[in-house]
Amino acid sequence: MLIHDVASEREQIARPEWAQREGIRSFAGYPLISGGKTLGVLAVFTRVPLDRQGFTWMKLFADQAAVAIVNARALEARNHAEDALRRSEAGYRSVVEVATDAVVTIDWNSRILFANSAASKMFGYALQELIGESLTILMPDYLRDLHKAGLQRFVSTGQRHMNWDGTELIGLKRNGEEFPVEVAFGEATTEGGQVFTGFIRDITERKRAEEEHERLRQAQADLAHINRVSTMGELTAALTHEVKQPISAAVTNAKTCMRWLSRDQPDLTEARDAASRLIKDVTRASDIISRIGSLFKKGLLQREMVNVNEIIREMIVLLRSEAARHSISIDGDLASDVPQIMVDRVQLQQVLMNLMLNGIEAMTDLNTPGKLTISSRHEENGQVLISVVDVGTGIKPEQAEQIFNAFFTSKPQGTGMGLAISRSIVESHGGRLWAAPNSGPGTTFQFTLPIEAAAREVA
Repeated sequence: MLIHDVASEREQIARPEWAQREGIRSFAGYPLISGGKTLGVLAVFTRVPLDRQGFTWMKLFADQAAVAIVNARALEARNHAEDALRRSEAGYRSVVEVATDAVVTIDWNSRILFANSAASKMFGYALQELIGESLTILMPDYLRDLHKAGLQRFVSTGQRHMNWDGTELIGLKRNGEEFPVEVAFGEATTEGGQVFTGFIRDITERKRAEEEHERLRQAQADLAHINRVSTMGELTAALTHEVKQPISAAVTNAKTCMRWLSRDQPDLTEARDAASRLIKDVTRASDIISRIGSLFKKGLLQREMVNVNEIIREMIVLLRSEAARHSISIDGDLASDVPQIMVDRVQLQQVLMNLMLNGIEAMTDLNTPGKLTISSRHEENGQVLISVVDVGTGIKPEQAEQIFNAFFTSKPQGTGMGLAISRSIVESHGGRLWAAPNSGPGTTFQFTLPIEAAAREVA
């Protein structure tokens, strides 16, 4: 827009009074356009007449101004970005410098570009000794070729040769000492190309703790095995009777079978019945020996889905003769809705045997017949509850926890380890074992085993 005389074209001016007061004679306005976008308007007010030539010069100036504005805005944006990057880098460095984990950045050729103080301390190098070196300086010889090949394969194909979220490897210190580390990686693309940052954690103490835990677990397993063998030794007489009973019956039925077959006219029906009874007796003896044998096993723990009621019935059969020697009956009160759970079968047998023998021993000096009751229940809180109830001498309330301490025993020949081991076994399965005196004579031992954990482990 070009107005030669503001006074004669007052209707074209938004503020004619202001123009008259300021002595404005001419007005020119030209849009500032760049890249097809209007950035603004260059407006000129003059107190002398403005001709067409002046307007042309104004147009050239406006075009240059538009370019200058675009460049200025781009420069400002770049300065802001660089400033933000510097702040980001400063923040990043301030964070990684106080990190306890080693942080090392490398380029696509495995050359170290950055390392924090923790890396220097962990590997025993000064920072200036690390910068520019290959990352392989921090790993044993047998890992170096694997690292180089894996990095080159990733740069070429994007295929990772290990888990970048966390992998256990072996680090190498400046003094030649090897130590276990856990490494996680991140990737970024910069103007200079791809860079990779490794976050390295020394897991020496964690590994040592895991090894110590494994040693303790093995010691516990050995002690539990010794406890089983010792307990089974005390049951020799009862177990001998339990096995001899079906064997004696088998011998009798074998003789009966031979007698029916030896007659002048063999009675095959009677002989067949005797042979069937013989098979049942031998099978029963075999089952008893198998149950006894499983309690002597020594090996790695093996958890499996088991029927709790079935194991309780097995232990009742195994200990019935021992109880009968002391005029004690054993009853099972087993709920039909008890689900299978994930346990180590041998360990569960051991817990039941310890608790049942304790109950039997608590009633051996009674002048009246005793009774041991083993029950199972499916609890609403997602657990199986097993109870072993005797009517023996009982315990004092203050002894309810003390009896689970290692080496605490009230038996002249006891080791004091049975209940301690039993509680340890139950707790290792995620359950709880406790005891309480009955309102009448005797003691109730109860323990829980989780159902939810079993279902998750199977899934």
